Amino acid sequence: MTTPAYRDPSRPVDERVEDLLSRMTLEEKAGQLFHTMLTMNPDGTVAEEGPFLRYGTTELVRDRQLTHFNLLGQGSPRAMARWANRMQELAADTRLGIPVTLSTDPRHAFTDNPGASFNSGAFSAWPEPLGLAAIGDAELVERFADTVRREYLAVGFRVALHPQIDLATEPRWSRQSGTFGSSAQAGGELAAAYVRGLQGPGLGPDSVAAMVKHFPGGGPQKDGEDPHFPHGKEQVYPGGMRDYHLAPFKAAIDAGCSQIMPYYGQPVGTDWEEVGFGFNKDVLTGLLRERLGFDGIICTDWGLLTDAEIMGEPAEARAWGVEHLTVAERAAKALDAGTDQFGGEQCPEVIVELVRSGRISEERVDVSVRRLLREKFVLGLFENPYADPDRAEETVGAPEFTALGEAAQRRSLTVLTNHDLLPLAGRPNLYVQGVSEREAAAYGNVVADPADADVAVLRLRTPYEQRSGTFESFFHAGSLAFPDDELKEILRLLQAVPTLVCVNLERPAVLPEIAEQAAALVADYGASDAALLDVAFGRARAEGRLPFELPRSMAAVAASRPDVPNDTEDPVFPYGHGVDLHRAGSAGQE
Repeated sequence: MTTPAYRDPSRPVDERVEDLLSRMTLEEKAGQLFHTMLTMNPDGTVAEEGPFLRYGTTELVRDRQLTHFNLLGQGSPRAMARWANRMQELAADTRLGIPVTLSTDPRHAFTDNPGASFNSGAFSAWPEPLGLAAIGDAELVERFADTVRREYLAVGFRVALHPQIDLATEPRWSRQSGTFGSSAQAGGELAAAYVRGLQGPGLGPDSVAAMVKHFPGGGPQKDGEDPHFPHGKEQVYPGGMRDYHLAPFKAAIDAGCSQIMPYYGQPVGTDWEEVGFGFNKDVLTGLLRERLGFDGIICTDWGLLTDAEIMGEPAEARAWGVEHLTVAERAAKALDAGTDQFGGEQCPEVIVELVRSGRISEERVDVSVRRLLREKFVLGLFENPYADPDRAEETVGAPEFTALGEAAQRRSLTVLTNHDLLPLAGRPNLYVQGVSEREAAAYGNVVADPADADVAVLRLRTPYEQRSGTFESFFHAGSLAFPDDELKEILRLLQAVPTLVCVNLERPAVLPEIAEQAAALVADYGASDAALLDVAFGRARAEGRLPFELPRSMAAVAASRPDVPNDTEDPVFPYGHGVDLHRAGSAGQE
């Protein structure tokens, strides 16, 4: 029996793609256009039920012909590799044996949001991308992404649903910790380095494909609300800086990024059609394909077509601007706009019906399927789809990678003020809040009462307004200012004892009173207690510079323009601010 051409690795990729495409039924083609979520059981077996699963895993692969999946949740490296192999075994058992492509949201930092990012778990722990931006070292970012690549490959992930290269221009927006800050130039340099680290000099069998997001830049959200939710669907450009937000995407495209994800947002007040970017032909075809020359895969953000249930609560489709259309009409509009694949959806029968009714041609479906199949061939999935559980256990969280991440945590810390407090010396009496007493005991004598302390160490998080929905509660939005009662308690401590305050900046906190009264103020973007204390005691050097400005008040935030970087009046600290503790005479200068 002759080996089909698509199974012959000696043949050119394009020939293999055309051979496979010619053998596929419409239903098999339709399945390629969906990239949905799966969970796994703790032992690495496939899960047939789960909080995000509408259909069982086996049904999705065997009956609905899907071959692209992103894994939610955590597991041991061995279990994840075993799960990836079971997925490939399911796929190998289908008629054509098209291997699955497995993807993931970020897994290498401290954020834990099931809609955006998982904490590092077994993977090496690094600062959030904001922290990498605070360091500002493109070589480090490339090394970080190369580490991600190695750890992902070990467990079977072949697509990274990142980097997130939006610009942090609206201080209230909940997704800033995943960005490289407010500078388009820095964002572009670091985005390109990230793509190089994931993909290498060209996409190939040792690559993880980068799905860069969220085109054309998700930062300029009206009032800083997020378009995962209906009240956040409007994206606005009152400062006229639309092109500013494109710069990181141009850099990522030049670096060869394989995939791009448009955001949910609906542009308002521009010459673009006022529909979500996944449905927006002006943006996907006119701008991304024709003006910027991108010919890779366009995959929508998750959940544009169908209403769903998320964490037991109803969630309407993020079909902003086309809410009135049917599911089929939405899918047709997205395909007409230039979309190749639907994230978080699993309804291939809709595509089959669109073709059979004549609304969409099979040739149009083939255009997208070609791109999707080509990537599978280029990644070497037809030759080597399986992971090695032993290698996964050795690679994920390996000492080399863990040490790199821990060093980056320390470098990313940003000293904002230092009034003759740092570096600390000897073994002082330490009063700690938000810091592990056990960790602190390695550096000083931990006391229970601030009155007995030489120094207090206080770790805080950027304030936010708690939202009512379970899923929305993970998206920290709203006010950036500390509530009055909380602020009074903080200031009481600062007045009682010289205090090192460390604020986790997942967004730009409003903290003028704290900045004025803290003996030293440090920003972190994901760092362990040991990282902070090493810097405080002069055992490691903090190199960070603010990747966005810190506003003076919420009134200044509300008056700023969402598309304009660093646009608040009289900020407490400007973009790029940071104090070098090792510079002679720096203490007390700020």
